[in-house]
Amino acid sequence: MQNTPRLKKEYNEKIRQELLKELNIKNIMAVPKLEKIIVNVGLGEAIKDSKILDDMLEDIAMIAGQRPVKTKSKKAISNFKIRIGQDIGLKVTLRNNKMWEFFDRLVNIVLPRTKDFRGVSDRAFDGRGNYALGLKEHNVFPEVDPNKVTRARGMQVIFTISGNSDEQSKVLLTKLGMPFKKK
Repeated sequence: MQNTPRLKKEYNEKIRQELLKELNIKNIMAVPKLEKIIVNVGLGEAIKDSKILDDMLEDIAMIAGQRPVKTKSKKAISNFKIRIGQDIGLKVTLRNNKMWEFFDRLVNIVLPRTKDFRGVSDRAFDGRGNYALGLKEHNVFPEVDPNKVTRARGMQVIFTISGNSDEQSKVLLTKLGMPFKKK
């Protein structure tokens, strides 16, 4: 049996009850929770050099703890020399324990390591309670060897949260330790 991640244990034992009272929710099953985290990287320059895609695949696999899938182009765009079905990105979906461990590392280690970090924006909710976060450099993760990185590449991290409200999701992420900007 696997060990339960620290943040998951804290959510189940403490944060869930606090959210139940704070948000005036009557049913414990209606309390918002983190369902999955999607890490997405777009690599348009991989059209010219497929080694870029392979190098980034290794980095994302080390960051996420599981192997990403290659995403293919859906449209042909002649100005960018992209044809239908070409590999132009990577994505990985994290659930359960890997998701909680990734979130814990992101909030406590990675975000404070980013340059000129003053908090994340609270305007990146999609209206259904999901939150999207963009990182300009993937090499802020401690798993990535900075000597092997040829170029820092950006990535998108999407948090899918149960519930339908942006306000509830923001309260959940704040309780989990997401450092939002102070107003």
